[in-house]
Amino acid sequence: MGLTATLQISLAATLSKALDLLTAEPPLAYNKTFTITNGTGTNQADKMFHDQRTLSASATENLDLAGVLADLFGDTITLARIKALIVYAAPGNTNDVLVGGAAANQWLSWVGDATDVVKVKPGGILVLVAPDATGYVVAGGTADQLKIANSAGSTSVTYDIVIVGASA
Repeated sequence: MGLTATLQISLAATLSKALDLLTAEPPLAYNKTFTITNGTGTNQADKMFHDQRTLSASATENLDLAGVLADLFGDTITLARIKALIVYAAPGNTNDVLVGGAAANQWLSWVGDATDVVKVKPGGILVLVAPDATGYVVAGGTADQLKIANSAGSTSVTYDIVIVGASA
């Protein structure tokens, strides 16, 4: 079984301002492409998890990144390094999707502190990419819990999650 992936981030924008003799409209075309091949080194990964999940009002869940998640074939995967993480909050959500801040065994190599949380707004997306050989390290049993939470008690939230990582 082999894994290959391409992640593309693209932004096309124009900022305009009327000047005396013309309207200035300098365009911005910002594009980054990350290509991942099968393996465990630089620009490589060999494991992937993806799912669409719903959390009821005020609910939380901890995703155990080392030995509990299953890939699309139903095989349990153990991640040692995360190379890409994508969390997309459904646009129909009323509440934010909170990422990070597990109470214990926090996976925190991607943040500065165990209590750090990223708020993903409805229709928003969080993307982390670490293509180097180290990636974002996961330590089974001690630093492997990724907390996802619903920010409020009024309604449920739905989110998509994609994790690409290496087993070693």
